[in-house]
Amino acid sequence: MKTPIRVIVADDHVLFRQGLRSLLRLHPELEVVAEVHQASELCSTLAALSCDVLLLDLQMDRWMLSDIESLAKLTRVVVLTASERTEDGLAALRLGARGVVQKRFAVETLTEAVRAVANGLVWMPPALQAQLASQWTVAPEPQLTAREGEIVRCVAQGLRNAEVAKQLAITEATVKTHLNNVFQKLGLRDRVELTRYAFRVGLVSVRDQNT
Repeated sequence: MKTPIRVIVADDHVLFRQGLRSLLRLHPELEVVAEVHQASELCSTLAALSCDVLLLDLQMDRWMLSDIESLAKLTRVVVLTASERTEDGLAALRLGARGVVQKRFAVETLTEAVRAVANGLVWMPPALQAQLASQWTVAPEPQLTAREGEIVRCVAQGLRNAEVAKQLAITEATVKTHLNNVFQKLGLRDRVELTRYAFRVGLVSVRDQNT
């Protein structure tokens, strides 16, 4: 029997938290191992219990954006937010979150996001992807080599450098060298912008993210 995906739910609204638990329990491959209702309890809970995915309400008893970087070092983080602001989702991803789920779409998308993130991918709802893509203006694209294109596609699917190296049978140092060249060639700052680029030019698609 396959080991279930262990999930911790962090949300200070008891009814929403109970709703998430009930939703996740409909899927036997997902297991809620703890619920947290205060931000101050998060680190101690993560230290005491191993989990694959943390579902983190961005608006708990305080604004949680500044905590994501430290939490992402302990587990994979999926941000839950009532905000419709693209900037909030982007900020969470830059700080290390692996997924963003808008609360009003949680029933339809939450389990899909948890599975994707547990499998090492980055998950964003199609609406957010469309908003990100629309921010780009059309301009001539620098040409990437075949190897650079492979690495960009892997990064856009959420793989870390070591995972990219293993998948492509190259060294991690080679991956870093190619990524530095790509960032300079495309004028991009980080992996989030690189993911946006990959979607825009068709190196990766929503289906790639969700399979």
